[in-house]
Amino acid sequence: MFVVVAAFEVNSTDRERFLAVAHEDATMSVEREPGCRQFDVCVDPEREGSILFYEVYDNAAAFEEHKRTDHFKTFDEGSRPLIVRSDVRFLDRICPR
Repeated sequence: MFVVVAAFEVNSTDRERFLAVAHEDATMSVEREPGCRQFDVCVDPEREGSILFYEVYDNAAAFEEHKRTDHFKTFDEGSRPLIVRSDVRFLDRICPR
């Protein structure tokens, strides 16, 4: 399994707009992409502008396919001006298989 962990910082005034486009992307990814197994959008209760994505795909190719979807493009365009800082990591999940 291929895992994407993306940490975002947004201004508190932009949080709800960011979460709206994130929710749409996450929901559509799980519902419409056979290679997307999980897409969690998480918030830090102590840091209002801190948002984390935990995404699980069958493989890196499934993630590349995700980036070509309309819902990802909508998220990317809608969120880009709201992001103050981001850090994206790519991992191979080894347990459980």
